[in-house]
Amino acid sequence: MLEIRYFAGARAAAGTQVERIAATSLDDLTSVLTERHGERLAVVLKAASFLVDGLACHDRQAALPAGATVDVLPPFAGG
Repeated sequence: MLEIRYFAGARAAAGTQVERIAATSLDDLTSVLTERHGERLAVVLKAASFLVDGLACHDRQAALPAGATVDVLPPFAGG
């Protein structure tokens, strides 16, 4: 199981701050989360960045380690 933490607009779209999900890759996770939360979150996930155990992960097909924490970070405005 993975711990998924949502931030900003991702939190609003998912309707929760944290949840536990079984998934093998970010692509798999995106599919599971879209099925669970719908199109509003799917749109956010397309533009989101992901941190896996605190490190940026750009390969959405890479295997996720069991028990990892995945942070979902939508694009942020400002500076």
